Amino acid sequence: MQFCHVICSSGIFPETYIHLKEATVIPGELPLGQELTSTLREWAVIWHKLYVDNKTTQFRHVQQMTYSLIEWRSQILSGTLPKDELAELKKKVTAKIDYGNRILGLDLVVRDDNGNILDPDETSTISLFKAHETASKRIDERIQEEKSLQQNLDLRGQPIFNTTHTYSLYVNFKNFVCNIGEDAELLMSLYDPDLSKFISENYLVRWGSNGMPKEIEKLNNLQAVFTDLSSSDLIRPKISLVCQIVRVGHMELKDGKKHTCGLRRPFGVAVMDITDIIHGKVDDEEKQHFIPFQQRQLIMSPLITSHVIGENEPLTSVFNKVIAAKEVNHKGQGLWVSLKLLPGDLAQVQKDFSHLVDRSTAVARKMGFPEIILPGDVRNDIYVTLVQGEFDKGKKKTPKNVEVTMSVHDEDGNLQEKAIHPGAGYEGVSEYKSVVYYQVKQPCWYETVKVSIAIEEVSRCHLRFTFRHRSSQESRDKSERAFGMGFVKLMNADGTTLQDGKHNLIVYKGDNKKMEDAKCYLTLPCTKMEMEEKEAPSGKNLHHLANFTPTKDSTKDSFQIATLICSTKLTQNVDLLGLLNWRSNSQNIAHNLRKLMEVEGGEIVKFLQDTLDALFNIMMEMSENETYDFLVFDALVFIISLIGDIKFQHFNPVLETYIYKHFSATLAYVKLTKVLNCYVGNADDSSKTELLFAALKALKYLFRFIGIFVACMTAILRQMDDFHYNHYINTFKTRQDIIDFLMETFIMFKDLIGKNVYAADWMVMNMMQSRVFLRAVNQFTSVLNRFFLDQANFELQLWNNYFHLAVAFLTHESLQLETFSQAKRNKIIKKYGDMRKEIGFKIRDMWYNLGPHKIKFIPAMVGPILEVTLVPEPELRKATIPIFFDMMQCEFNFSGNRNFHMFENELITKLDQEVEGGRGDEQYKILLEKLLLEHCRKHKYLSASGEVFALLVSSLLENLLDYRTIMHDESKENRMSCTVNVLNFYKEKKREDIYIRYLYKLRDLHTDCENFTEAAYTLLLHAELLQRDSYYVYSQQELKEKLYQEIISFFDRGKVSVSVVFLLFTGKYLTEVKMLVTFFLFQKKRATFYENIMKAMRPQPEYFAVGYYGQGFPSFLRNKIFIYRGKEYERREDFNLKLLTQFPSAEKMTSTAPPGEEIKSSPKQYVQCFIVKPVMNLPPNYKDKPVPEQILNYYRANEVQQFTHSRPFRKGEKDPENEFATMWIERTTYTTAYSFPGILKWFEVKQITTISPLENAIETMELTNEKISNIVQQHVWDRSLPVHPLSMLLNGIVDPAVMGGYTNYEKAFFTEKYLQEHPEDQDKIELLKQLIALQMPLLAEGIRIHGEKLTEQLKPLHDRLTGLFQRAEEEGGEAVWCDNFGKLILLSGVWP
Repeated sequence: MQFCHVICSSGIFPETYIHLKEATVIPGELPLGQELTSTLREWAVIWHKLYVDNKTTQFRHVQQMTYSLIEWRSQILSGTLPKDELAELKKKVTAKIDYGNRILGLDLVVRDDNGNILDPDETSTISLFKAHETASKRIDERIQEEKSLQQNLDLRGQPIFNTTHTYSLYVNFKNFVCNIGEDAELLMSLYDPDLSKFISENYLVRWGSNGMPKEIEKLNNLQAVFTDLSSSDLIRPKISLVCQIVRVGHMELKDGKKHTCGLRRPFGVAVMDITDIIHGKVDDEEKQHFIPFQQRQLIMSPLITSHVIGENEPLTSVFNKVIAAKEVNHKGQGLWVSLKLLPGDLAQVQKDFSHLVDRSTAVARKMGFPEIILPGDVRNDIYVTLVQGEFDKGKKKTPKNVEVTMSVHDEDGNLQEKAIHPGAGYEGVSEYKSVVYYQVKQPCWYETVKVSIAIEEVSRCHLRFTFRHRSSQESRDKSERAFGMGFVKLMNADGTTLQDGKHNLIVYKGDNKKMEDAKCYLTLPCTKMEMEEKEAPSGKNLHHLANFTPTKDSTKDSFQIATLICSTKLTQNVDLLGLLNWRSNSQNIAHNLRKLMEVEGGEIVKFLQDTLDALFNIMMEMSENETYDFLVFDALVFIISLIGDIKFQHFNPVLETYIYKHFSATLAYVKLTKVLNCYVGNADDSSKTELLFAALKALKYLFRFIGIFVACMTAILRQMDDFHYNHYINTFKTRQDIIDFLMETFIMFKDLIGKNVYAADWMVMNMMQSRVFLRAVNQFTSVLNRFFLDQANFELQLWNNYFHLAVAFLTHESLQLETFSQAKRNKIIKKYGDMRKEIGFKIRDMWYNLGPHKIKFIPAMVGPILEVTLVPEPELRKATIPIFFDMMQCEFNFSGNRNFHMFENELITKLDQEVEGGRGDEQYKILLEKLLLEHCRKHKYLSASGEVFALLVSSLLENLLDYRTIMHDESKENRMSCTVNVLNFYKEKKREDIYIRYLYKLRDLHTDCENFTEAAYTLLLHAELLQRDSYYVYSQQELKEKLYQEIISFFDRGKVSVSVVFLLFTGKYLTEVKMLVTFFLFQKKRATFYENIMKAMRPQPEYFAVGYYGQGFPSFLRNKIFIYRGKEYERREDFNLKLLTQFPSAEKMTSTAPPGEEIKSSPKQYVQCFIVKPVMNLPPNYKDKPVPEQILNYYRANEVQQFTHSRPFRKGEKDPENEFATMWIERTTYTTAYSFPGILKWFEVKQITTISPLENAIETMELTNEKISNIVQQHVWDRSLPVHPLSMLLNGIVDPAVMGGYTNYEKAFFTEKYLQEHPEDQDKIELLKQLIALQMPLLAEGIRIHGEKLTEQLKPLHDRLTGLFQRAEEEGGEAVWCDNFGKLILLSGVWP
């Protein structure tokens, strides 16, 4: 190396060039590169929004600016521009950024004369102000320039960026229609029919026997994205979406209960040619494609016709046969899906197509790598395919029904839990069981699963396969044991991973216990190739070493699998493995570096980041051996040249990403420069010529590695230790000086934390600042405890500022680890720990240190402490939630009122705000209730009130979490229900401020749905609150007037004019409205509404009872009954359709009878819906008075809270002479929590009562008598009334053909048999007799009036009514009437 140094001193480059180190200019440009990156990201969001809002002109303008910045950024980062060109380009870049920020409404960036961003901390206020003025003026001028240039810009001349190398196929599974009768598994994947090869993993859908997904929450949410598709996949001649349907149940569908269940049996397939979609010829994500289903037939004959797919045929053959078929007799059975090809990898499509792909979307990866593997893309997937096997039938008469069970074990035989993934969309399983083919000697499975285990565990793990005959008879199947086993290790002895391809495994037989003992079989060869290799040198048969019972059948069976490794950490190349593991084999570093040049390029690019990391680590850690420097340099040149090859040129962005984000060997430039100088100095050496030329070709990227420096800013506080802090505090002369210093420091720290000094992506700087601040704050806490805690020297404001600073620090967005990716989270925890816990524990300690001063911080500190407890870190929550109990205890002891109302009210207020803002979760609710109850129950005085409060807060949290969750629900009805639950809570707690806020949220929901009547009733609740005020101020009067005007308007729009009249002119609102509404408006509205009442036709709404049964419903609906008020002209069929649309997975119940417990406890959803009749509830002032029919019509459907439903049923044997005797009617009355109409169109049923047929008869008679009495009185008082309503009523009562007559009642209830069976009904029977007796004179009077108003047309009807009435009297009605006339004449009150 000394020789090299001497030669380098007389190299071909000028000495001045070598020693000036022009690379030092680049660090000055590095912030600009970062600003460019940040700016592009920020603009991209706005760009996307402009696209969504269809603002084409602005969209293209931003596109042009973005493309310009991307191009310029590439030039800057290349490091190849001369200094003058770089300076000129820098001006263009900063001008473009400043201009773009201005027109997009973003912040102004102030710079110095060289275009560098000014640091406000290093610039005086006046200089900073002048810089803003100058920058603003410069940008205004630039805008005028750009406007003129923009007019002449040809957008087509802009560079076109088509850098998409990875694609994804989005699949939305809509429905599966197939009459199976058992559960099924649908396994969808991409398939190349020309190569008979599966391209992707499976997407698994588990389908229930009821025709819906097994997991009800997946209904209408079955979506998957097949990722990692490359451009080469897009040009495949043909590509299909295939689906294998596996039945899960009995061996045969006809099998019964005594037969084995749970078997995976081949059932059918479905295939769709998606070539046009993949080629981009079809692009309609809304279109639903039907994929026909074809069942696999169980055919025992060896001859299978071409148009029939056999159950036992190989899966690939089945797919190929279906693809080749022109028509499929699907009989309407098949799958419904929608498809869309998306450009980009998973992260990209989640960003660009968030309306389609989110975190809940299943991800099925390609079984292979995408074209580009970016640094940081870690993958470790092992695909195992059960190919085929051959199994001797042994002692059985027919071939076995073989089931293969696959599992993953370590070298000690321990099972690796959930390591096997049958398909995307579900968690892994510990054991995978294959499909069972019926009586097949040579089953062909072609079932592929993914094995996912930790990278460090791969070397210790192996796959175990056990083979078992499955009998269709359950009793026989239980006695069947595994008859053989096979295994394969995932890693070879040399450390390389199991090679891709097919492997013929040895099927070992013998003792079942030894089959499960890894120590018995891991020493044996696992494949036939391995056995042959071991037997060849010795010529011995090694099979007897199995330690299994030797049998002549041991070698007859065979089993074949295929494996494919997709790993960025596990290599199958021994030379590359040696380099990656160089630390464990340091003596072979030179050999492995040379061998790297012989490794196939595709293998290197898969492990590009790890390979580059290894090269630079060798260079930096093995610095004593300069030989390695040359070998590493050569290896770098080889890799750069490799990526420059056309075959791998699409990996250029990967190398760029590595240099920009992952390269960290900051001093590597020293060694790389020495090697390059040495090569240049030996340019005349023919042996070095080839290496020099290769290095010069790679110079662009070599300089990128050489020219990067990592700048590290060290703050003054970071250099201070405990001594410095103590010394600095001691320099203050007075106590007030310390207070002023701490006060200003706390305010400054809090201000800096709130302002986000660094950009969000400056993670290291943010973390460094946080760590330094944390250490400083912890130093100052000791000062607080030492000088300002005792009674005489306590400083309330200083402590208050400390707590607010600590809470602001703890809740700062840069420390919320849950919001970061797992990789970033791990990095932060490893380097800095979770600083939230440290400051949180300190907050807890400082609070408890306060002692008697705590009461001074209640209730002000309730909110900040709540923020701390809501941080989703379990240890932090457990440490800080008890502070709440301490606050309760403190207020209880020191407030003088022996309660904790201040704390309670503040916690409720802040909890509402925080949960609505997105904080809090179910785990928090559970932990809060648990810890509060634990502490309260131990307290002598707070055990009762504290427990009530804990449960109350838990209930509030449950309602708030439901409300927050349901606010994103498409169902506005559910949102209304949750809103009412919350506002009812606040009403009960008399928190009118929050209650009113939720009232208006409910009002807005109603107006969105055009529920104007309910919106009016919602506002009435606010009006009632104002009604209770003891005095009025002017602003309240204005509010009331505005409220009533809006209420009246809503009632009018809701076509509930009667409600408005009663609101205005009756009851408690009369005085209020007269006072608040002008006399003219009052008179005008009264006239309008009276006219509407008497003339306008108002349809009566139907009422529906709806029961939601089953555990599949949310808690606020589950196993509850609600009464719904239908809309105008809404029929039951329409209402049912709307209901089932809201719950598409629900099953409609056909019976109106109450469901049994099995329905209520079912995991499914059952909906019961039927019409109910409202029970009219006339106000007391209308009782026993003639009321206009229009008013009665209103009360028949309004101001109602009780509803009835009658259900006929037969009891006992049918009586041919009197069916009525055994036909019973059960009537159920439902009482709701509130009356209709109200603040909702539905209310929960709070009480259900059922009456007997006798009681029903009594109520029917009472209602009938009341109708007769009312209409008779109306005709007595108003002789001008039309007679037709009276005719219809009399005919319906008197005609036995219509109502059955009195004799039916007599035969049903007025018998000795009935009295003997129901002696408790004696009084009710007497009452029924009285009602019948009372009806006779009422009918007589009605018929008399009818006769007086008789017309010629009605004479036949009147004669018929008179005859029927006389006959009824003769049959017994008269006798009943005579017996009771003495006491009934007093009750009737009808006749003069």
